[in-house]
Amino acid sequence: MALPTSASAARLRLLTVPALLLLLSSAALLVFLILPSLSPSSSATTGHLCACSPPSTHTTTTVTTTTTTGSPAPVTTSPADVAWLKDQLASNSLLAGGTAASHDAWHRLRKGINPRTREQQLFDINRHHGISHYPDEEASNHTALPCPGELLVEEHHSNYGEPWAGGRDVFEFLANASALTPTDQVLEIGCGTLRVGLHFIRYLDSARFHCLERDELSLMAALRYELPAQGLLYKRPMIVRGEDMDFSKFGDTIMYDLIYASAVFLHIPDKLVWTGLERLAGKLRPQRGRIFVSHNIKFCSRLGGDECTRRLAKLGLEYVGKHTHDSLLFNHYEIWFEFRRPKV
Repeated sequence: MALPTSASAARLRLLTVPALLLLLSSAALLVFLILPSLSPSSSATTGHLCACSPPSTHTTTTVTTTTTTGSPAPVTTSPADVAWLKDQLASNSLLAGGTAASHDAWHRLRKGINPRTREQQLFDINRHHGISHYPDEEASNHTALPCPGELLVEEHHSNYGEPWAGGRDVFEFLANASALTPTDQVLEIGCGTLRVGLHFIRYLDSARFHCLERDELSLMAALRYELPAQGLLYKRPMIVRGEDMDFSKFGDTIMYDLIYASAVFLHIPDKLVWTGLERLAGKLRPQRGRIFVSHNIKFCSRLGGDECTRRLAKLGLEYVGKHTHDSLLFNHYEIWFEFRRPKV
């Protein structure tokens, strides 16, 4: 074969270099175009970012959807739950009697903690304007919802004569007895500091819990501490300050599936109790709706059985029966009286 001359070799080099450059450019472009299709993770990520809202909106939507559509938490502690907990206590050697011989012995059980009474905590909070705080003029620039120290140390948990844990017992009984669902509408007469109400608010859908409360300190504790501390502000319960059984602020068209008064009618004159029942009878959902009153119904029994039945019937109500419910954590039970509105 004849070798190319120098002139023809030069022409070959001139033709070859551009061709090689064009070939390399085309190959790079081809790889760039087909690479995403060969990488599933890149494709999925790109599609996801384009198809959804900005990250913050997407996150909020996900949380809301989970809260709304997920199965509600069980209302009642099951025997299996209790058995599991007892196994945990036994495996950690925490069953021996359950209590220490004395108050001092109880505190000697601690390992590595520094307990203080509520009074001591309150003293420190007031002295330092908080446990951890900014100094001088910046002392109050970091707290979104400034809260009184008395509420921060939970003094209000001792204001109702029974352990705070009893609120869960009341919720369990009422929710089961009324076959409560998250979409039901509930009214508590005298919710206090939400010892019971917190459990209803957490279980029910937003804006489904109403309460009428007369005591200012209780309302302050409920709104300024309990709801923010429990992360339940988003549930938007309607808690109204009022007395004399005035339910007008809740609206004229509202229908309740459950109305209850826990140890409240004991402290209200009989005449006012009947006024409240008269105003609420038409707001109770027929047949399914229930009114529960705890401890006793002397406002009714003092009239005599026949007269009480007649007066209830005049309001469109009837007495269903008496119930008792045991506490999960302490040796105590409550008596409840049930009323309903017959089907019309």
